[in-house]
Amino acid sequence: MGERRGSVAPSVWDMLVFRKAYDVALEIHRIAQTFPKHEQYELASQLRRSSKSICANLAEGRARQQGSTAEFRRFVLIALGGADKSALWCSFAKDLGYLTDEQYERLAEQFSEIARMLNGLVAKLNAP
Repeated sequence: MGERRGSVAPSVWDMLVFRKAYDVALEIHRIAQTFPKHEQYELASQLRRSSKSICANLAEGRARQQGSTAEFRRFVLIALGGADKSALWCSFAKDLGYLTDEQYERLAEQFSEIARMLNGLVAKLNAP
């Protein structure tokens, strides 16, 4: 798991959902490197980018949270889209034979858990 990047103030690294998303993005990156050469600029690239976008959007939203909860909420929703998109790309990868059933099930569960956590965060941000 990624280590917290030396800060005393609360940071995106303090968010469990961010750390889980970071870990799965690293796993996706490693797995996607094993895809066939002709997929490196297609499916593998899409999968790497969508999984990393979850972390990137949480980081950017967290940084902007200082000014606006609504802005943070918007970035959390974008991160949620990244989780759903990553799960979809995993389905394609499995159906094309690039992921084993075991890899697919593990990744699908991780993206589902991340999506549930992001939905919970959105609900919390929507609360009065």
